[in-house]
Amino acid sequence: MLENLMGILMSIKVTDVIDIVIVAYLLYELLGFIKETRAQQLFRGVLLIIAFFLISEIFNLSLLNWLFTRLITVGLIAVVILFQPEIRRGLEQIGRRGVLSRQFRDIGKEDVYATVHKIVDAVDDFSSTQTGALMAIERETTLTDICETGVIVDAEISVRLLGNLFYEGSPLHDGAVIIRGDRVYAASCVLPLTERQNIGKNLGTRHRAALGLSEVSDAFVIVVSEETGAISVAQNGEFRRFLDLKTLEKMLLDIYLPSGEDKDLLSRFKILKGGRRDD
Repeated sequence: MLENLMGILMSIKVTDVIDIVIVAYLLYELLGFIKETRAQQLFRGVLLIIAFFLISEIFNLSLLNWLFTRLITVGLIAVVILFQPEIRRGLEQIGRRGVLSRQFRDIGKEDVYATVHKIVDAVDDFSSTQTGALMAIERETTLTDICETGVIVDAEISVRLLGNLFYEGSPLHDGAVIIRGDRVYAASCVLPLTERQNIGKNLGTRHRAALGLSEVSDAFVIVVSEETGAISVAQNGEFRRFLDLKTLEKMLLDIYLPSGEDKDLLSRFKILKGGRRDD
């Protein structure tokens, strides 16, 4: 038996090891992607169909085998159609792994702190005055098609500009603002609504739009409730609600700065600049 085992080990080539490692990595990434998504239920259904198919093969159940053979053929097409958003998001995540957005690389460190400070201050104003707001920060997935549904602004971010855009009397307040790097690129944009039914009946169109965009892109979407002033964030198809400003600030810094940067410098930046920046 030991000789057989040694013979098997000796017959393994380097390419076989590479093959196994690649397949294991792909399976690991697939399981991580489908976890806590609609694809999790899909995966269970696929495993069940495969199990019945194997049973029909082993026990020579001709009718059952014929049925599941046809079901698998049609099911592959149905999966692509029904789960197109999840498949697209998964491929985008693979494509942007380890890549830092160009528009973030081009921003100086002090400008990053200023940008984050302005966004947080604007959100603070919206929350305290219960002004409804919806802002999407573009990352690796370009939002050009979303921007085309609104009005191109392409102006430097400021608390005053964001306040004017979301002021109830403004013609551009009804929609989303797209932030590209350190600039407000577009306003009054239409976002895709999520099709999920289990996100809470108390969440309105803004929240459904924020979650919908985060499901089909890697955008970081900030929502301020018009009814309660609560701050929420949608990212990677998930919601985080009732955030405080400190948590929002940290999440923004994690987006704008690569890992390893000194994010604590933002506090010193605020002190040096004298608190709020309303320019």
